[in-house]
Amino acid sequence: MTTDRRVADLVQTGKLRVAIFLPQYAKTAATGALRGIGMGFVAIEMGRTLAARLGVDFELIENPTPRDTIAGLKSGASDLACLGIDATRTAELDFSPPLVQFDYTLLLPAGSAIKTFADADQPGRRIATVLNHASTFALTRKAVHAACVGTELPDAAFELLRAAKVDAFAAPREQLLDYCEMLPGSRVLDHGYGVNNAGIAIRKGQPARLAFVREFAEETKKSGLIADIIARGRLRGFRVAPAATPS
Repeated sequence: MTTDRRVADLVQTGKLRVAIFLPQYAKTAATGALRGIGMGFVAIEMGRTLAARLGVDFELIENPTPRDTIAGLKSGASDLACLGIDATRTAELDFSPPLVQFDYTLLLPAGSAIKTFADADQPGRRIATVLNHASTFALTRKAVHAACVGTELPDAAFELLRAAKVDAFAAPREQLLDYCEMLPGSRVLDHGYGVNNAGIAIRKGQPARLAFVREFAEETKKSGLIADIIARGRLRGFRVAPAATPS
């Protein structure tokens, strides 16, 4: 158990509450067992390691969307989450240095003539997105001509593509590779339209906890823990984020 005063409040509560959101997790229909997906796998494994270090119980807080996760962090309903570091989020939350990086790209249906992002970003094109997701923030900054069609959940965006109501579905590559297997003839665009740097997010106004979290994040990279999590989770397209540049 740590005696670090910066996280004494967490130790006193006896548990670490890590928030995850769809599509960071899924549940087995038969048993209800939860498994982490993509960044959710990183969050769960990293959270368990941190909870063990603190000597407290590990608790997962399930949320339907990124927006709900942010609200939970701000209200104190959870202690931390793993989120893409974006200007729209750093205005609301504090972040560790990035733990992992992965790119955003497009899922295209069978027969699509789209070969590049520029092909997708044309007048009349429609791209399905997930509202309040970092991949969507990146897309809206880059797309000039195509229309973004927002949905609450990734499955809904995928169904728009399956039903031929949109020309592409924008999301993290690892997630789209899974959806690609569910839509015969579809393909994931080789080149992405942005890179996600994902780190540990906490509520603002906790400078001591933030300092602890920053140190912990860098240590997980140097020790090889993040690389091991990526390998064990078989997280396609994920890589360890570079070490933070000293200020």
